[in-house]
Amino acid sequence: MPEASHWPTALLGDLFALAKQVVSPASSPHRVFLHHSLPSYDEVGGPRAQPGEEIQSHKFVIDRPCVLVSKLNPRISRVELVEDPVGGEVASTEYMVLFPKEGYERRIHLPFYARMFAGRAFQARLVSVATGTTGSHTRARPREILGWPVAFPPLSEQRRAAEIVHALSVQERAIEASIAKLRDMKAGALDQLLDEFDWDRTLVDAADGAIRNGFSPVESKGWTGVQMLGLGCLTPAGFEPIQLKNAPSTVAAGHVAMLQDGDLLMSRANTRELVGLAGVYRDVGSPCIYPDLMMRIRSSRYCSVDFLAAVLMSPRARRYIRSMAQGTSESMVKVSAGTVRGIPVPLPSLEEQARVLAALSSLSRQIDSETGELAKLRTLKLGLVDDLLAAKI
Repeated sequence: MPEASHWPTALLGDLFALAKQVVSPASSPHRVFLHHSLPSYDEVGGPRAQPGEEIQSHKFVIDRPCVLVSKLNPRISRVELVEDPVGGEVASTEYMVLFPKEGYERRIHLPFYARMFAGRAFQARLVSVATGTTGSHTRARPREILGWPVAFPPLSEQRRAAEIVHALSVQERAIEASIAKLRDMKAGALDQLLDEFDWDRTLVDAADGAIRNGFSPVESKGWTGVQMLGLGCLTPAGFEPIQLKNAPSTVAAGHVAMLQDGDLLMSRANTRELVGLAGVYRDVGSPCIYPDLMMRIRSSRYCSVDFLAAVLMSPRARRYIRSMAQGTSESMVKVSAGTVRGIPVPLPSLEEQARVLAALSSLSRQIDSETGELAKLRTLKLGLVDDLLAAKI
């Protein structure tokens, strides 16, 4: 494969066009649409079949092969490849829908460009141009990216690069499937264990003191010695320090939003599928605050913080939280402070709480082990994508 300097380049807008045609699925309430949305991507990694009556607002029409790139919160990479669209396929307007331009359909290998758009360099550039009122709710401007230069190697080299990355993706999906199965087993076991108890208390009964929102100052460009969490640090697997930002120098060590190891955090705003995610904060190596879109809960001496986190992430609690979330857009719903305080929870003895956690420990260790292997594979894959796009392989 030739050096990167020998690869031709072209403006993205010379190769691709943005979707313009829209449709209102709600006007065909009984027709089933294949709906690409951010909530469905976050939950299942792709579209979901839905009747038109469930789909609000206009959507882009997908009537030919394309790549979907999320413009909302580009810190979270969401890229979908649609190679063989079916009738009734639509995409949220939170996506940039990129169709190969006329005359380029046979010169573009879409899997290659999907890998490129999901790569670290392209995503970092999206983040750099995204605008918004808060760091957790920014958008990239679709028309701006059309002026960016991108690699345009011969079709044979596009195919070769995509095939190499695809081989790693197959391994990645196998590990993901194993982790998903283990998580389903753990959720089922947790539901059975918690069904032994009465859910006759509320979250405020298990908390020590007030349940407080965090603080979201403007991010500092440089290191100040204090960090702040992004909303992405609360995941379906619990707390993961994957989105840390520099807090401004005005945030002192004694700030009211400063976290302690073992604090329980819950998101109060997100997509409907992700709102209310909870996790136990673990020290990140420097003082750290949590954002306004999270709430901090400190458990009482009658409740283990790990048990409380497990309860809040149980299928029963997740169903309750999602049902109580409110908002005009499925891409951003919120739960009120009153709703959170009133979440039903069981509160058995500390001995019973320890028994529940012990029963789950074996599955938790297996999940942690496979998650570690997946992280290594993804690091290798990202590095490989960067090398391929630089024509180093």
